[in-house]
Amino acid sequence: MDFAFDARTEELRARLLAFMDEHVYPAEQVAHEQRERLSSPWENPPVVEELKAEARRQGLWNLFLPDAEYGAGLTNLQYAPLAEITGRSPQLAPTATNCAAPDTGNMEVLAQFGDEQQKKQWLEPLLAGEIRSAFAMTEPDVASSDATNITTHIRREGDEYVITGRKWYISGAMHPDCAIFIVMGKTDPDGPDIRRQQSMVLVPRDTPGVTVKRAMRVFGYEDHYHGGHAEVIFDEARVPVSNLIGEEGGGFAIAQARLGPGRIHHCMRLIGMAERAIELMCRRAVSRDAFGKALAQQGVVQNWIADARVAVEQLRLLVLKTAWMMDTVGNRGAHTEIQAIKIATPRTVVGILDRAIQLYGAGGVSQDFPLAELYAGARTLMIADGPDEVHQRSLARREIKKYL
Repeated sequence: MDFAFDARTEELRARLLAFMDEHVYPAEQVAHEQRERLSSPWENPPVVEELKAEARRQGLWNLFLPDAEYGAGLTNLQYAPLAEITGRSPQLAPTATNCAAPDTGNMEVLAQFGDEQQKKQWLEPLLAGEIRSAFAMTEPDVASSDATNITTHIRREGDEYVITGRKWYISGAMHPDCAIFIVMGKTDPDGPDIRRQQSMVLVPRDTPGVTVKRAMRVFGYEDHYHGGHAEVIFDEARVPVSNLIGEEGGGFAIAQARLGPGRIHHCMRLIGMAERAIELMCRRAVSRDAFGKALAQQGVVQNWIADARVAVEQLRLLVLKTAWMMDTVGNRGAHTEIQAIKIATPRTVVGILDRAIQLYGAGGVSQDFPLAELYAGARTLMIADGPDEVHQRSLARREIKKYL
């Protein structure tokens, strides 16, 4: 593996770093102030739309999609350092560049598995940033860490599918521009293969029988920038059979294909969050005195900063290796590495953010600094896209299998 970034990556990194310095970081406080004046907390502050227009003008748009027909045509290895940069401002930068979850995963699903009509109706406006979307899989009444548990029922009646079920923590569903749900449910609940019971269907938000019931908080945050996380009820919601994505029984496989890139994208952005935390720690340490000397001269603070730097460098190498393997041997070939970064990255970044919060004292848990919100986001990723323990179980079984 070559550790040097290629010419295109370096060029995009330089442009993206400049975009962050000149536009994104200055917009963070502006967005906060504008949000307080909005009629709905789920609307984008005007500055977000300005950022999107500027990012598109600069060609910093849809960087995540490896398919050159739809996106920038970057490999995972090329995209990794770019996603890290956007992770430094996770509330603004991913949205500004149209690289925010859950839209990214949904666009990947439509690009890979959607038919031509589905691509025209839903993928094209998503690529243009004209609409938002949501991915409805997690349910409150079952252990969704095992996706075969889902109980949402999708039955066929003539030329329609009828969807009934209850989902929650459906990211993006509170946003007024969220126009389409990708819903995972069971079309064959009694089928012999538990991984062939599920299917995915496209359900427009305005479909009768679809109710966005409430916003779910995450550690007290409503996560407005990502369109919130909603509880959604599907009560005999009807859609045409043509809204099926792929084939009946293919939902579980599509979900796994969607989650592989999603997991590495989260880990890439988490490294950026950790870098932001280290920067904030260092700035705080050199600007505050305690017990007669600067915090930067306190041994415990020096240890926190040193340990954070070592941890981030280790994580970055593992994430880059994983990206390289996904590019060279495919997602299946990189399965162990994807699970390894999903386990290691959130828990390590949570630890770094925890130390940064400690260094800031009361300010660390306040709204005046980004650390508390970054912590909430990082801690949530120990659950999202499969809890750590599920990945540990799978990874361990693969390791043990070598000796059986």
